Amino acid sequence: MSAISPCSCGIDVHAHVVPSSFPSYLGAAVPADWPSMADAKPCHKHVMMAGRIYRTVSDRCWDVAKRVTDMAEMGLGVQAISPMPELLSYWMEPAAANDLLRYINDQMAEMVMHSGGRLVALGAVPLQDIDRAIAELHRLKHELGFAGIEIGSNINGKPIGSLDFDGFFAEVEKLDMAVFVHALRPCGMDRLVGPAQLQQVLAYPTDVGLAAASVITSNLLLRHPRLRMAFSHGGGTLASLLPRLQEGYQVFPVLQESIQESPILQARRLYYDALVYDDPTLLHLIAKFGATQIMLGTDYPFAFHDRAPATRAASAIGDEATRNLVLHANARRFLGLDEQASQ
Repeated sequence: MSAISPCSCGIDVHAHVVPSSFPSYLGAAVPADWPSMADAKPCHKHVMMAGRIYRTVSDRCWDVAKRVTDMAEMGLGVQAISPMPELLSYWMEPAAANDLLRYINDQMAEMVMHSGGRLVALGAVPLQDIDRAIAELHRLKHELGFAGIEIGSNINGKPIGSLDFDGFFAEVEKLDMAVFVHALRPCGMDRLVGPAQLQQVLAYPTDVGLAAASVITSNLLLRHPRLRMAFSHGGGTLASLLPRLQEGYQVFPVLQESIQESPILQARRLYYDALVYDDPTLLHLIAKFGATQIMLGTDYPFAFHDRAPATRAASAIGDEATRNLVLHANARRFLGLDEQASQ
């Protein structure tokens, strides 16, 4: 199929932010993972954690003008920004993490304000402390006007489908906010052979798939049917796990007792980004999860990102109606943009 030139109306639900600087910690003892920035090569800075370079990032992490210019070249009209996942800081003492995340959320609010309507924000909350997380969730909604939140694929090793987080998700549902799930400190690193970058390449999608599966097996969306939850990296391994989970559900009575609705039906209630780098895989996601559930995602501005998301989707998807759903309509629904425009 020949490439179809997309409009510049794509909506990217998976793009990250690192502030240009971090405040000094004001408490008695600086947490080991409290971040700071150090100069690197031109237009770049080192993100420092625990006295070492965690990642070297470009100024596109915080420079709104450069980001918006890049968006035009990528066929994007709107981008949902969220923190670099390691900044979620679930392992930090709750009060310190809360201070850090409030600062990062405020920085993202500034970026949105200076974007001319091109950016919306998915904030961060300290999920190691549910009460603090709910308090910050309300601030994101009522003071900063964020579209939703980003959460990790696990919270200090605990699956997001755990009932420990049920009260939090009930509050998210009540506030009508979107939830974007990103891989974070994934399991299985001891099984990988090779450089550290294999964490992003192989372990991330594995953890995302398990996170999505935990949402299904815990019946989270059946308890909270208005909750809008999306998974990064195409839902990771879920598309491959789902047929086996469905067959197990049909074979084992104990699974039918614990899983209250068909796994396939539950999976089609979730959203997924299209960040899979491969046309057949994208079409497989559409077939597996439904055309109404797939959205553009880029992982911008990190090195391992999709530089032509709208062109890729437009060339892969032959049907115009499906193409428009994936390019922008699904993301508008997920992010609640149509509701915001009508207010």
